[in-house]
Amino acid sequence: MSRFSTLPFVAAAVVALATGSAAAHAHLASATPAPNSVVAPTRTVGLTFSGRIVSTFSDFDVVDAEGRKAEVRIAHGDDGRSMTGTLSRPLAPGVHRVDWRIASGDGHRMTGSYTFTVR
Repeated sequence: MSRFSTLPFVAAAVVALATGSAAAHAHLASATPAPNSVVAPTRTVGLTFSGRIVSTFSDFDVVDAEGRKAEVRIAHGDDGRSMTGTLSRPLAPGVHRVDWRIASGDGHRMTGSYTFTVR
């Protein structure tokens, strides 16, 4: 009768779970203005992601309903997960779209967008 040990299988499962969560892609965790919100004219847009992003390959645009991009100066947070854009002037009333592009800490490129309305 042979003895079957589950220890190697348990150890492999723990390693797989640990590396799986470490290699998870970052996604947009929060934004200011928030998606689908209605806000007063603003000069800042902030994005925070669920994991670390590579600042060199991470940025965003703010686009109005006619497709015009706002002039935005982007600063990346010390936390490695956020970026804030300062606009050259407050956004005009109407619907605006934020188009973001990041490279997550695992090297994968991610993109997304959301809209908000300036009243």
